[in-house]
Amino acid sequence: MSLNGEATDISIPHDEAFKKLLETFFQEFIELFFPELNAMLDYSETRFLMQELLVDIVGEEARELDLLLETRYKGLDGYILIHLEPQSYKDHEFRQRMFIYFSRLFERYRKDHKLIIPIAIFTSDEVREEQDTLEMSIPEHNILRFQFLKVELRKQNWRRFIDSDNAVAAALLAKMGYTTREARDVRREFLRMFMKLRARLDQGRLALIMSVADLYFKPDRAQDEEILRELIDHYPEEGEVIMELMPAWKRWGYEEGIAEGMEKGMEKGMQKGQAEIIRKLLLNGFSPEAVSKAVELPLDEIKKLM
Repeated sequence: MSLNGEATDISIPHDEAFKKLLETFFQEFIELFFPELNAMLDYSETRFLMQELLVDIVGEEARELDLLLETRYKGLDGYILIHLEPQSYKDHEFRQRMFIYFSRLFERYRKDHKLIIPIAIFTSDEVREEQDTLEMSIPEHNILRFQFLKVELRKQNWRRFIDSDNAVAAALLAKMGYTTREARDVRREFLRMFMKLRARLDQGRLALIMSVADLYFKPDRAQDEEILRELIDHYPEEGEVIMELMPAWKRWGYEEGIAEGMEKGMEKGMQKGQAEIIRKLLLNGFSPEAVSKAVELPLDEIKKLM
């Protein structure tokens, strides 16, 4: 999915998925990109402010902040606000907009919150230097210097994150900086990271990570099949789980043939190598029921290949 179009081209599914990722894994996001800030936060009293409180916060623009939360800051022994603003397209007025947001927040919340921290997350596919400072001055006098925190995902080297068990690192791995030649390795490492996360996350959170990652990975059937075989060879005990991690795999020979009926769909899929892989899974000890569930094909069709 391309995120470097104009503002009107931004898709709702991406925005909602990204926002949900930040809501669900806020602490992991701060730990990953702002370790010094992380050390100063007390997450035990964190809450997201209701969306309706943010409507019209920039006056005539009538826009909503993407995410605003309240948490405790150890250094001040009090509550602070953190504003998270994902930005996927080039906007020359973005700095001014962030300052307007900050000003309205300061005006509304300054009596109850000792600090407001604005953070921008740049998700564009382009590698560029994003401006994070707004300044006004006259000779020998600075009138204003406003600077927000920022994360530029394309400037992050993906290899720095592959040994992490951070859920945000896994979900955003495909948005990090890597070359075309490294694309296959990125896909493989994401799946390996995902398998590690299974040990401590529930199905809902795992599904969220997968849904966000799928927004950025470009499907490549041949490549995914090859990676699938490698992972099964290295992690035979995780075979069923690996199958479930491959949404594209579930479509081969099944969803492509739905319009022609189940029988024709099966035939079409078998011609594309599905039968060979199913047989390999069966030979490696996976039950017909497990394979049937993983690839979403009828059990009797699986048994025909035994």
